[in-house]
Amino acid sequence: MAAAASAPDTGPLAAIAARAAADIKHIVLSEGIDPRVQQAARAAADQGLARITILGPATLADQVGDSVAIEDPDTSDHHPDFAAAFHELRAHKGMTAERAAETVRQPLVFAAMMVRQGLADGTVGGAIHTTSDTVRAALQVIGKRNGAPLVSSFFLMVLPDGHPMGRGGMIFSDCGLVIEPTAEELATIAQQAAASGRALLDTVPKVAMLSFSSKGSARHPAVDKVAQATRIAQAAAPDLAIDGELQFDAALIPSVASSKAKGSPVAGQANVMVFPNLDAGNIGYKIAQRIGGATAIGPVLQGLAQPANDLSRGCSANDIVQMVAVTAVQAQNNA
Repeated sequence: MAAAASAPDTGPLAAIAARAAADIKHIVLSEGIDPRVQQAARAAADQGLARITILGPATLADQVGDSVAIEDPDTSDHHPDFAAAFHELRAHKGMTAERAAETVRQPLVFAAMMVRQGLADGTVGGAIHTTSDTVRAALQVIGKRNGAPLVSSFFLMVLPDGHPMGRGGMIFSDCGLVIEPTAEELATIAQQAAASGRALLDTVPKVAMLSFSSKGSARHPAVDKVAQATRIAQAAAPDLAIDGELQFDAALIPSVASSKAKGSPVAGQANVMVFPNLDAGNIGYKIAQRIGGATAIGPVLQGLAQPANDLSRGCSANDIVQMVAVTAVQAQNNA
């Protein structure tokens, strides 16, 4: 994901960190037993990015110091209330009181319960657990935001300093969650990604609906889906700058846009890239990261009632610090 822990944050990352520090939120890190999480917790607290709690035994105090709070799901005073609330929440799925009492001891679930019960503003996990485990806990406990048809994800892509594209940061969505979205789901993802871009990049989102075709240059049902999704999103959010279908180069490069999508309000200027499916999105962000040198922060979830975000299991401590800042800014916008 991100660059080495010693590299200074610049551009969008520095701006996000400054915004996080300006309005302190409480972020819980579910995997406190991991040394990377311990290092990140200290760093995030010391930088004033958030009030930090990690989950794990009290003995972790030796690793994280006085600036980080520790909550042990096995011994926490919150356990009885969490167990009762989780039982009520999941009883319709056959959850028993006994199983609820055991389940809320799981760090991902306990962290999500802290957010649901108002004891934290957001949570970050996934350094140890899989994306499916992390997202499942968030969906079961925190749930979708009112009116959100689905939960999707995005990566915040931060381009290297001095990149010729002239954009410090971009949103790539969905690169981590929705495998084969319908046209309606793709339209929702576009609107969610635009809102995420506005919140994190503090700029006007310009959304490109990506395809292997630009404005009818190719004909295929896959192209039709992207064009239909564009129309749905335009009708639902008429004030949003969104256009498609566009090839990536037409979305990004003004000179290409002038020949492939002349007159488009987005082509050549896009800062939010919406991929047609998870294959394209996952491959696209990794190419930008590994060949293009972009920093990839994510997958960040969008569409939840409150922030809960995932990490790569190969993440560094610095990746976690960056995700804490992103989650804190999400919580500010959610307040």
